[in-house]
Amino acid sequence: MKDLNNNKFALEPANYKLLIIGIGIIVLGFILMSGGGSEDPNVFDESIFNFRRTTLAPIVVLFGFLFEIYAIMYKPRNRK
Repeated sequence: MKDLNNNKFALEPANYKLLIIGIGIIVLGFILMSGGGSEDPNVFDESIFNFRRTTLAPIVVLFGFLFEIYAIMYKPRNRK
């Protein structure tokens, strides 16, 4: 019978550090997407269609998700 008290995590500590970095990148992308609204709802504001919100922020978020996949698949070297 297998030892059921083997308390090991699914990933190594380096993987969890990379996952936290990836979450930070995704949050940064969503922060870049925010804003650009007008104070008056009757006035149209062109700033919602600028480069930062329509191009840069989605690329940053996509990079964050790809980084998350890398962080899960990353296998650290054994230091023995």
